[in-house]
Amino acid sequence: MTKLNGLDAIRLVAFGALLVLPATSWAQQRPPILDQVAKTYGIDSFGQVEGIRFTFSAALPAFNVYRSWEWNTKTDTVSFDGKDKEGKPLKVTYQRSQLGSQSDVVKTQVDPAFVNDQFWLLLPLFIAWNGSPSVTDEGMQKLPSGKGSAQRVVVKYPSEGYSPGDTWELYVGADKRIKEIVFRRGGAAKPSLVIASWTGYKKAGPLLFSTEHHGTADGKPLRLSFLHVAVKLAGSDTWIDAR
Repeated sequence: MTKLNGLDAIRLVAFGALLVLPATSWAQQRPPILDQVAKTYGIDSFGQVEGIRFTFSAALPAFNVYRSWEWNTKTDTVSFDGKDKEGKPLKVTYQRSQLGSQSDVVKTQVDPAFVNDQFWLLLPLFIAWNGSPSVTDEGMQKLPSGKGSAQRVVVKYPSEGYSPGDTWELYVGADKRIKEIVFRRGGAAKPSLVIASWTGYKKAGPLLFSTEHHGTADGKPLRLSFLHVAVKLAGSDTWIDAR
């Protein structure tokens, strides 16, 4: 397992991967639990959503991240407000379909960070939209935290393509909400890259979000939060705050 430091410890997806957009033919040949979880988080109503905005805040020992995003889901336009890798303030708006014409900072720092942060925020939907990983329902298992049990759903990506070889374990409660996750980069059998709780549930419009994730990243304490989460529905100019 590659030794992590700083931001790498919270990057859960391959930065070369494109943001996966909703598809109509997902969950075929997969355990019903995947469909049930995705529905709980609002996948059937995602088409009503025109905009999502949020602030991604992550804390590791001697390292912190704080960056704000606004994403137009219809045009795939992204607005970023945060800092570059040198710590200098940076604000930028770009269209992801035109990424090739953007600056190196946008291509190598901003957009990869967006992919990562958005994946954290919409994890249950991204897994459902992407048809490449294998999914198995392993029944009731003890939670990684040791506090209770839940239904373990293992999601494994193929060795090539999107998120190559990565493995996710989703621990799902009776309400079909994720309670905890385990993530292993490249399917490594050694200690998990990330073990985190999935709490702080709030709803904005038709979407359900987990806004608090506490645990460890590469064995170091991790605290990740989503702040100021809001959704704008198609045809409306009003933002609906997550509550």
